[in-house]
Amino acid sequence: MRLKLVRKVTLATDICGFELADPAGGALPAFSAGAHIDVHLDPGLVRQYSLCNNPEDRHRYRLGVLRDANSRGGSLAMHALEEGAELEVGEPKNHFPLAPDAGHSLLVAGGIGITPLLCMAERLAHLGASFEVHYCTRSPDRAAFRDRLSLPDLAARSRLYYDSEGGRPDFTKLFAAPAPGTHLYVCGPGGFIDLVLDHARAAGWDETRLHREYFAAPITETGEDRPFQVKLASSGQTVEVAAGQTVVQALAAAGVDILTSCEQGVCGTCLTRLLAGEPDHRDLYLTEEEKAANDQFLPCCSRSRSPVLVLDL
Repeated sequence: MRLKLVRKVTLATDICGFELADPAGGALPAFSAGAHIDVHLDPGLVRQYSLCNNPEDRHRYRLGVLRDANSRGGSLAMHALEEGAELEVGEPKNHFPLAPDAGHSLLVAGGIGITPLLCMAERLAHLGASFEVHYCTRSPDRAAFRDRLSLPDLAARSRLYYDSEGGRPDFTKLFAAPAPGTHLYVCGPGGFIDLVLDHARAAGWDETRLHREYFAAPITETGEDRPFQVKLASSGQTVEVAAGQTVVQALAAAGVDILTSCEQGVCGTCLTRLLAGEPDHRDLYLTEEEKAANDQFLPCCSRSRSPVLVLDL
């Protein structure tokens, strides 16, 4: 799609809100709570941003983007945009959906992780479902969407915590004795997500009720990486993957292109069936159970523990 940036506003310190719409005023493809879109910023620069408006809104897509000086260029490019700019945007995709059978939804956000969770809160409020929002930031000036969370339909169900004021959720108490139908959704910095999930697991939460979305993968130590081979099941072709090379890069050099987006193992775009071999999973997309099954593989970042991996390509 070719969409127009019709509104750009400051939401908090280093966070801007972007509203995209069809230049002709038409309705946009529907999306579900937790969905994101791919935004094409420059040649070869594609980034995923969560949709944060009510899914009932069909005339716009709203995004919230943190300006990160240490980013790989996406957030800086977004913040440099001016109203009126036109962008190529992919249709919404959702790897972080709400569980349809949840009796209660616990939404826990850290920093810019509020974006997909606000969309979930909008949807749950529209349905009259049971939920609560716990939003953690460093200080009030860094909390985006405070105006929206203060409106009557969300205010009574939302609690904000600021490090600068000594506020911090008591996760031990928050996750204690979860009701069978309660689902937890967490988004934010990697360390924050891991902290939340560790507390939930310690309290006995089942993995099937824990849902997370990472925005970026941590830096992985690659000094001990070793070369290996990838075999394509359809043709039997074998491709060498060097120590300093990703599977995607090696396959591309051999004339085999795989669709990618984040290139960090976060978005799942390049997910590929694994037929044989022992992978070294380095992604944040697959759950621990899915990794243990060893039948799926993210070739943008993961490697191999065995000499050969056989992919369904």
